[in-house]
Amino acid sequence: MIIVGLTGSIGMGKSTTAQMFADAGIPVNDADAVVHDLYRSDAVEPIGRAFPGSVVDGVVDRERLVRLLSETPAKFPDLEAIVHPLVRRREADFVDMHYAAGTELVVLDIPLLFEVGAEDRVDVIVVVTCDPQVQQARVLARPGMTVEKFNMILSRQVPDEEKRKRANFLIDTGHGLDTARRRVIEIIDALRAGRMSETANA
Repeated sequence: MIIVGLTGSIGMGKSTTAQMFADAGIPVNDADAVVHDLYRSDAVEPIGRAFPGSVVDGVVDRERLVRLLSETPAKFPDLEAIVHPLVRRREADFVDMHYAAGTELVVLDIPLLFEVGAEDRVDVIVVVTCDPQVQQARVLARPGMTVEKFNMILSRQVPDEEKRKRANFLIDTGHGLDTARRRVIEIIDALRAGRMSETANA
C-alpha cells in the first residue's frame, strides 16, 4: 500500500484537493476533520484543563481557543502535546484498516506534515501550493480572519518555498479547479504506475 502525505500551507487549497482525491476513489484521512471530532470527544477534558474558558457546553470552542492562543502564543506547544498524539492514533487506525483491506493507495491529509516531522509516516509527499498573493486573498476572505492572525499562522508553518523543495509532487491550485483535478488524476496514475516522484508542476 502506498501512503501519500498531502500537505500545504494555509489558503493553498489543500482541503479542496483532498476532496478531489476522495472523489477519485482514494481513501483520505483528514487530520482537520479528526481534530474537529476530538474537540467534541477525547480532547475536551485535557484542553479544558490546559486552557480554562475554552470549553463551552462540553465542546472545545475553537474561536475561544484561538483567542487564548493569540494572547499567549507560548502555550501552542501545550495544545500540540494534547492533540497531536490523539490525531496520530486515529491516523494509525486508518492506515491499519486499509492495509488489512488490501487498499492500494491512501492519502493522509496532514496540514503540518513537515512541522510535526511526519515525513517518515508516508511514502510520497504531495504539496498543494499557489502564488502568495492568491493565498493571502483566499485567507483574508475567511470570516474573522485578520492580517495579524494570518501572519501568526504563517509564522508557525514551514515556508511554502521549502515545502516545494521537499515534495515528490506539486499541485498548483492557482490555475483553477479543473487544472488541479487533472493534476490529481495525473499523480494517482503515476503512483499506480510505480513513479514515486516527479519535479514537474501543474
